[in-house]
Amino acid sequence: MADDIIGKVAEAATVQNVTDQAVGLFALGENLINRLSSKWSLYQIGIIIGLIVLSYFVKLVLKPKIRAALGNLHGVPKPLLRILVLLNQRIALILFVLFSWIAYFIMQTATWPSRSYFIGIVASLATAWVIIAVLTKLINNRTIRKFVAWGAWTYATLQILNLWDKTANLLETIAIDTGGIRISVMMVLTAIITLGVLFALANVLNRSGARQIHNAQDMSPSIKALLTKALQLLLYGGALLFSLRAVGFDLGSLALLSGAIGLGIGFGLQKIVSNLISGIIILLDKSIKPGDVISLDGTFGWITQLGARYASITTRDGREYLVPNEDFITNQVINWTHSSDFVRLDIHFGVSYDSDPHFVKKIASEAPLSVNRVVSSPAPVCHIINFGDSSIDFKLRFWIKDPTSGLTNIRGNVYLALWDTLKEHDIEIPYPRRDVHMYTEQSQRPEPTKLPED
Repeated sequence: MADDIIGKVAEAATVQNVTDQAVGLFALGENLINRLSSKWSLYQIGIIIGLIVLSYFVKLVLKPKIRAALGNLHGVPKPLLRILVLLNQRIALILFVLFSWIAYFIMQTATWPSRSYFIGIVASLATAWVIIAVLTKLINNRTIRKFVAWGAWTYATLQILNLWDKTANLLETIAIDTGGIRISVMMVLTAIITLGVLFALANVLNRSGARQIHNAQDMSPSIKALLTKALQLLLYGGALLFSLRAVGFDLGSLALLSGAIGLGIGFGLQKIVSNLISGIIILLDKSIKPGDVISLDGTFGWITQLGARYASITTRDGREYLVPNEDFITNQVINWTHSSDFVRLDIHFGVSYDSDPHFVKKIASEAPLSVNRVVSSPAPVCHIINFGDSSIDFKLRFWIKDPTSGLTNIRGNVYLALWDTLKEHDIEIPYPRRDVHMYTEQSQRPEPTKLPED
């Protein structure tokens, strides 16, 4: 009974606090509206409208000239050029900020400070909007960019109008208690905005760091991929932890969540964890790396990307296979470019028994050299491998250094070069011949050959 009474009293006190904060906030807003009805406030509104019109006409004159000047810039870094274009797009607002501050300081000097109050507020709001518009353009994700922009604009507006403290107290008062943990609206909004800002900053740092790692000349592709993934994990993980700390969340309470995650890994996430660990092993031992040409389970192509869970393989026909990292650890993989770019290819052919095999070996070894992609060192070689039923069988071996350009096409080109060489020297390529004789009348049938008697 006593607990129920205490709970009702606490609930009533909470409702009363929310009411008091709301009343105080509305009182501030009412006071601001009342100031707008004064004579000098109307003068200030007229001055602001005049500054808006002046900024618009000056923009019509300056914007084409600035655009032409930006078009003649050469060698300017892309981020700086992007900011300059963005500023040119908002040239009217920037001019309004400039004219507003000039008018504000003139009126501060010439008359009472209260008679330029609204001009100062409008100038501060416009300045905040320009700064926020420029900074939020650094965020690539459109949804996050809009969310951060609106949150920053709301905070700046309330802060400039001196309404932030009352609004923050009101949002802090609206809260729920769950198991000893108090969650307020202010806490939730702070967590969301902080997480968005920190993730945007982490995204900028990650892109800059990844660009620096990619441009490093003394690192292998696998080490670059490993460092890029480690940097990404560090930045985004740090952003999440700092966001939780910013709202006063006790990280020690994550122990239960960590235990649940560990249990989930033990039961249902074996494959995911296996692929993650396999990806780290692949990057460390450098068995495959971006740009390598591989064959795996009948798939021939080159590695275009090594992800945390899979590797992307692009084939010659344009298909892109996403192969789990575990397959590269547990299955046999042919890496055509692991330690060397040289690849040896074989083709088989046969010639008539009327041909000189010594001469055939000589001209066949020279034929691949007329194909562009065939290297001269190691030199092509030709060997007799069999005396067949109707032909002398040969194997022609040659080397290439660019397997990424394909294997089937180079074999076809070498076959054509060999065909031209054999035709040029009148060397016959035999093929099986089978004759069928048909007789329509009994009299025309030849007598069967009698076998000799023992």
